[in-house]
Amino acid sequence: MAVTAEAVKLLRERTGAGMMECKRALVETNGDLDAAAELMRKAGLAKADKKAARVAAEGVIVIERSADGKRAAVAEINCETDFVAREPDFQNFAANVAKLVLEHGPASLDALAALSFDSGASVDEARRALIAKIGENISVRRFAVLEAPAVVGVYLHGTRIGALVAMKSGDEAVAKDIAMHVAAINPRHVSSSEVPEEAIAKERSIFLEQAKSDPKTAGKPQEIVDKITEGKVRKWLSEITLLGQPFVKDDKQTVEQYLKKAGGEVAAILRYEVGEGIEKKQEDFAAEVMKQVRGE
Repeated sequence: MAVTAEAVKLLRERTGAGMMECKRALVETNGDLDAAAELMRKAGLAKADKKAARVAAEGVIVIERSADGKRAAVAEINCETDFVAREPDFQNFAANVAKLVLEHGPASLDALAALSFDSGASVDEARRALIAKIGENISVRRFAVLEAPAVVGVYLHGTRIGALVAMKSGDEAVAKDIAMHVAAINPRHVSSSEVPEEAIAKERSIFLEQAKSDPKTAGKPQEIVDKITEGKVRKWLSEITLLGQPFVKDDKQTVEQYLKKAGGEVAAILRYEVGEGIEKKQEDFAAEVMKQVRGE
């Protein structure tokens, strides 16, 4: 049967799919709009399942904050290429996921996937539909919510790095300064008291062996070696903790010194970076071309 341009337009608005894909679905279902939408949905699910094994190490970090500034959500949404990461449809999906995280505070990724957008589609249904439309694997990798007595500082470096800082005290400007520092320097902990004892013990043993084998300290009394070792431990702790690091906007003072002057106190920090910890596939483009030439 003949498919009208109006029917194709309505199906495109409903599914977000391409014109030719909509036309084919309408032809197959004899112009039944509902049946065509369902057919495309099933096809989209199948495509999504096929792409699920492909590495998605690009993407965006998105942040959503409450109106009172005391609660914020951060999420990482991944795709396969940075080209898709810049696509408006992908970015809108990611932003809407962050809004749901802030509103509902789901307990797990499965719980988040089951939540529904205003359109009525669940997060997972919308994700699969987007995979069918864009043609890349897309995943909601992780999310978190921070709350604070005073304010949650937020900072986004482009779309690839995001930081949240929960403040016990301090104003908006201080909170943002600290969030910017966390994004730039990536401290592992707020203070040395948060560093696990086993991690400190491990570093101490390494520094002790270094001191014993160093020609400058070899043969010196044990108390001297111990003092050198503890000095290295303190330096290491200052390097990995927020309060001990030189402040990114003024390296003449530490973050701790800056906070004391500004009347701020940090309760918790969180930093997300796109793709961290994901093993990326190393592309051999020459080999890929040869495979296509050979029809493999």
